[in-house]
Amino acid sequence: VQLQASGGGLVQTGGSLRLSCAQRGRIFSNNAMGWFRQAPGKEREFVSSVSWNGGSTDYVDSVKGRFTISRDRAKNIMYLQMNNLKPEDTAVYYCAAARFSDVVRFKADVSAWGQGTLVTVSS
Repeated sequence: VQLQASGGGLVQTGGSLRLSCAQRGRIFSNNAMGWFRQAPGKEREFVSSVSWNGGSTDYVDSVKGRFTISRDRAKNIMYLQMNNLKPEDTAVYYCAAARFSDVVRFKADVSAWGQGTLVTVSS
């Protein structure tokens, strides 16, 4: 396993969670990284991405102002701080490493996927 996601769980509407994605074995220091999510019955969608050095970030409109992506290159860990969670945020969240160094939005630009971590937001 090259990418290991953790931090999911059950939270009430308005609550917070922090997801982590640790790099194991292969290190993606020069690659952008990101988070995607997949809700039941829906396709996997882009959530957020961070460039190789953390200097650029990108978010899907529905999470802007609520989620914050970051990475600690010294520890080889990426984070997704999720605040003010809503029931529509319920999904399996996947971390990913990109083929490129700059932020990406498309699944085709992903070179490695982590296993998912389930986030459930109750109303």
